[in-house]
Amino acid sequence: MAAGRALFGERGFAGTSREEIVERAGVTRGALYHHFAGKEDLFRAVFEEIEQEMTEHLAKVSLAAPDPLEALRVGCREFLDVAMAPAVQRIVLIDAPAVLGWATWREVEARYGLGLVTMGLQAAMDAGVLARQPLQPLAHMLLASLNEAALLVAGADDPKQTRREVGVVVDHLIDRLASTG
Repeated sequence: MAAGRALFGERGFAGTSREEIVERAGVTRGALYHHFAGKEDLFRAVFEEIEQEMTEHLAKVSLAAPDPLEALRVGCREFLDVAMAPAVQRIVLIDAPAVLGWATWREVEARYGLGLVTMGLQAAMDAGVLARQPLQPLAHMLLASLNEAALLVAGADDPKQTRREVGVVVDHLIDRLASTG
């Protein structure tokens, strides 16, 4: 897993061979196939591991906020910061939808990121700081916006400046949602 994660993060899925993975891991091809059906299966496991780690980290950071609205804001900001990591950009945002297919990528995103966004929005609605509205469409739209924002940062000539600009827009979006609460 560690060897695949490092190589996929450095070179992407297409730029990583099975031979490089087993060489870096110090195992045989047979050992790789004992644990994974193939390179795609290993990639999915790496992708899910990163999603789980990100979700745990974002939940921890968000729960430290003083109220549900600030937790939502902090979680969104932190996601954008975490997504600046080249391995996250490459594996989670760029390669996963292409390698695993849109449906599989969305299924994994739904279990991790969407669940966290949904819980954050629900908590803010329950606290009365966001207007009651259809939760699932809002959660999908917010997650899609965050993913698109992270891709915008990843492809920018000046990622740090673009991250700052995107952060302002995300804060404004959350402020607008809160103003209807």
